[in-house]
Amino acid sequence: MKATYYDINGSSQGEQALPDWLFDGVVNEDVMHQVVKAYLSNQRKGTGAAKSRGMVSGGGRKPWKQKGTGRARAGTIRSGIWTGGGVIFPPVPHSWRQRVPKRVRALARRSALNSRAQGNRISLVETLDFERPKTKILKEILSNIGIEGKVLVLTNGKRENIYLSGRNLQKVIIRPFGQESVYDILWANVVLIEQKALEEAEPSQADKKASLSRSRDSSADESQEELVTMKRRKPRKPREKISAPLTTEVKEESAPIQTKPKFDTASIKLPNISELTDFLLEFDSVSDIESLRDRDGRKTAKSIYENRLVALNKDSKQENGDA
Repeated sequence: MKATYYDINGSSQGEQALPDWLFDGVVNEDVMHQVVKAYLSNQRKGTGAAKSRGMVSGGGRKPWKQKGTGRARAGTIRSGIWTGGGVIFPPVPHSWRQRVPKRVRALARRSALNSRAQGNRISLVETLDFERPKTKILKEILSNIGIEGKVLVLTNGKRENIYLSGRNLQKVIIRPFGQESVYDILWANVVLIEQKALEEAEPSQADKKASLSRSRDSSADESQEELVTMKRRKPRKPREKISAPLTTEVKEESAPIQTKPKFDTASIKLPNISELTDFLLEFDSVSDIESLRDRDGRKTAKSIYENRLVALNKDSKQENGDA
C-alpha cells in the first residue's frame, strides 16, 4: 500500500510505500467492533447511583390502617410509587471495564489503518516542528494539504507544542504514533502521519506473531496450490495388461474330504423328548437308531424311533428302485 507524501507547504512530493508489517491489507470488522465497544465501555465512570426505598429517610409508620378506608393499602410513604420515595431498581456504582487481549487489539488497529489506507485516507507529512504552540500554524498546514473534516494527526513521539496547538480544535485529534486507539482511527476521515514516525516505528510482539502466522499460512497455501497443480499436470500411467502364461500350471491336488466319523451310540447322551425328533435326523443308519432305541427306556420315545426307522426304510427302497 502507498500514501501521498506532503511537505509543510502542502505540495505533494509523490507517493511512498507503507510498511508491510502494519499495512497488510487485512480488515477484520468483527474485531474492530469488539474493540470499539470495549473502548467506549471503558470510558464510563460507573459512578451513577440513586437511593432505594430502604435508603430514604422517613416512612417509619404505616400511613393508614390496612382496611376500611377505601384506599389502596400502603405500608410506607417512601415507596417507589410515592412522591419523594425511593427509586425502583436504582443504578448502583460499578465498573464497566472490559479487557481485550493484546493480539486482538493489535489486529483491530491494523484493520482500522488498512481500512483507511484502502480508501486513500492516509497521508504522510514531513516533520512538524513548532517553536511554540500556535493553532493558526496547524490550521494552515491542514488547509494547504487539503484536509477537510475530522483528522487524526499521529506524531513521532510526544510533541507538546503540536498537542497544545490542536487541542482546542473540535475536529482535530493529536496522538503519538502507536498510542492511538481504534476509535480514534475510525472517528477521523483522514489520518495524517509524520513520515519519521513510520520510519522509526517497530512492530510489537503481537504484530510480529501475526506477521509470522500470515507467512506460515501463505507458504502453506502456496504449497497446497503447487500440489494441486502437480496432480493436475501429472498424467496417469496406463495399467499394464497381464497376459496369461502359455504353460498351464498343474493344480495342486486338494486334500481328500474327511468324512464324519461314525457315531459311538454307546457314549451319546440322549436328549429330551421334545428334541428327540431333530436329534434322530442326524443318523442315517438303521443299526445306530436301533442301538439308541435299545438304550432308551422311555415309553413315549418308542413311537419316535419307529417313525424314524420307517422313514429310513422308505428312502432305501426308493434308492434301490431308482438303481
